[in-house]
Amino acid sequence: MKHLLIATTALIALAGTAVAQEGTVTGAAGGAVTGAVVGGPVGAVVGGAVGAIAGTAIDPPPARVVQYVESQPLPEKRISIEQDVAVGKPLPREVVLTPVAEDPTYAYAVVNERRVIVDPNTYTVVQVVE
Repeated sequence: MKHLLIATTALIALAGTAVAQEGTVTGAAGGAVTGAVVGGPVGAVVGGAVGAIAGTAIDPPPARVVQYVESQPLPEKRISIEQDVAVGKPLPREVVLTPVAEDPTYAYAVVNERRVIVDPNTYTVVQVVE
């Protein structure tokens, strides 16, 4: 039981280290409660871990970022990649990203004829602008 409490506390502490991971904390807490109800103490640990993973969904960028990307002219040079462009999937590092002037925590590119907003640190697509 002591190990269970330590593991659960460590999981929640790690999940709560950044505000950006708010969904992870909520997911971990909800998963732990559900797991405890269904499977007791062991279920709480498993449920917390599963909930943390599910809670790390990508939050869409603010409306001002989307509006900024929509207002930018399409580049003359087209970028095409073989993989599907979807939220949560990283773009290849060869794709040149343009920083969003109003919020440098985001960048954008036009890939496969679609505008995408990207986390410039991970190249992960956070929104496809339709």
